[in-house]
Amino acid sequence: RIDTAEDRNRFKSMLEDLGIPQPESGIAKSKKEAKKVAERIGYPLLVRPSYVLGGRAMEIVHDEQELERFIEEAVRVSPDHPILIDEFLEGATEIDVDAVADGDNVFIGAIMEHIEEAGVHSGDSACVIPPQSIGVEELEQTRRYVENIGRRLKVVGFLNIQMAVKNGKVYVLEANPRSSRTIPYVSKAVGTQLAKIAAKLMIGHSLKGLGYLKSPLPKHVAVKEVVLPFDKLPGVDPVLGPEMKSTGEVMGIDSDFSRAFYKAELAAGNCLPEDGSDGTVFLSVRDQDKLELLPLSKKLSELGLDLIATPGTADYLRSHGLMVESVKKVSEGNPNIIDKIREGRKVSLIINTPSSGKQPRRDGYEIRRIAVDLKIPYMTTIQAAKAAAQSIGISGGRISISPLNRRQEDRVKNHFKT
Repeated sequence: RIDTAEDRNRFKSMLEDLGIPQPESGIAKSKKEAKKVAERIGYPLLVRPSYVLGGRAMEIVHDEQELERFIEEAVRVSPDHPILIDEFLEGATEIDVDAVADGDNVFIGAIMEHIEEAGVHSGDSACVIPPQSIGVEELEQTRRYVENIGRRLKVVGFLNIQMAVKNGKVYVLEANPRSSRTIPYVSKAVGTQLAKIAAKLMIGHSLKGLGYLKSPLPKHVAVKEVVLPFDKLPGVDPVLGPEMKSTGEVMGIDSDFSRAFYKAELAAGNCLPEDGSDGTVFLSVRDQDKLELLPLSKKLSELGLDLIATPGTADYLRSHGLMVESVKKVSEGNPNIIDKIREGRKVSLIINTPSSGKQPRRDGYEIRRIAVDLKIPYMTTIQAAKAAAQSIGISGGRISISPLNRRQEDRVKNHFKT
């Protein structure tokens, strides 16, 4: 079962037999083979060495030039060291599923929706239980795929499956017949001790005998946020991507998403602005993000926050009726955004999505680095920025609290064994 899940060709054949969609993929043992696979699949692509830990050396490439650079600089390609090439589902929503199985039945602990866009390593992405934007049909597809994979692999114990949803279609990215880093988060969020259940299954118990056939449905919302080490690593770019960088995680629980997200950010050390008197938001995003930035910027403005932006972003927002102060990019001379922040301009939140090209990457690095150095909350994806905008304005007095024994009572009422 482990070999079937880990061997790409066997796993691909299994999914095809089960009728489960997956992204197009290929394996290349030379630069020539890599170009042929890329031509067949089409860009953008997710490329990585055949054996990786924590997403090490994984990259998203958008054209042949970037693919060649990856092969020449990042990895050594040979028959003994092939690279894996996958279709990158741009704009997809990633989901993680943690489950336990007894070889016949599968108990889904939780379906987690990633807040960051596809392309950010699952270990670096904030995620939420239950999913907030995935439709009922897609969730039902997800459950069915997890159950079918668990039964086919004859999993006894843990099962983690990573998936993506795009245009109403659910794709399976990979299946891991083992525990995942999200097990503690899921167990706390849904009030079910998945590690204890898995251990009992592995010594011969059944899900039916233990009473775990119906998945838990918590009444609250739980958000997991990561803790990143960049304040301890001077000079490192804090942008998120396919390579995992986080060193810990925290969780916020409340009755709705915005409050749960606010608590999670607070616990992670990202103190979001509380209201319009709390300063300024700096915006600098790549062209493809500007359409989604518009409603987000309107919300921030309605909350009373001042907006400043680099010239291109500022011009776009002003053309749609927003009041935005323009400030020079780092590469455009002085005074630029870095100067203004250092001179005491109170910036309470930075939203900066990375752009391609040597100079834009350098500008973005300078902005993200000062955010870390001065402990300014920053978002490097539009999805995370949207979540932050929903939570801005929530003050401590409006955050609900609940005693831990209330969750214990809920578990008993729902007939979940402890």
